[in-house]
Amino acid sequence: HRFYRHDHYRTQVAPTSGSMGYGLPAGIAAKLRHPEREVVVLAGDGCFQMTCQELGTIAQNDLKLIVLVINNSMYATIRMHQEAHYPGRVSGTDIKNPDFAALARAYGLNGMRITRTEEFAVAMGDARKADVATVIEIVTDPRALTPTKRLPA
Repeated sequence: HRFYRHDHYRTQVAPTSGSMGYGLPAGIAAKLRHPEREVVVLAGDGCFQMTCQELGTIAQNDLKLIVLVINNSMYATIRMHQEAHYPGRVSGTDIKNPDFAALARAYGLNGMRITRTEEFAVAMGDARKADVATVIEIVTDPRALTPTKRLPA
């Protein structure tokens, strides 16, 4: 795992750039403004749940973008802060998610679900070749908050 520093002009990265749920609408706006550019949205499952109805906007406007949804079935950033400040006293951070790939397909978009790192390159390649937008649901270990920080067992 790596965290990439985005310091190029015209690059937008949350969470410092916006609140939860910001990624998908921002990606739609970027694609509408620059339809010739590749737009990739990276969102956690909790954030994506806040604006996933905008898949309808993507379908209605024939926007081709790629949406990566990291599905760990929790509000991980909130959980991380709760664990740090209130060890063993977490509240309201587990979430029940739909099948995000199936949700994308319900809107007439591509939907893929991957569970292994080795599947990512193929999924991303297929998404780039697709004629419509693609949601790639990336199922991860809920205990892995970041590449270097894990929740206690």
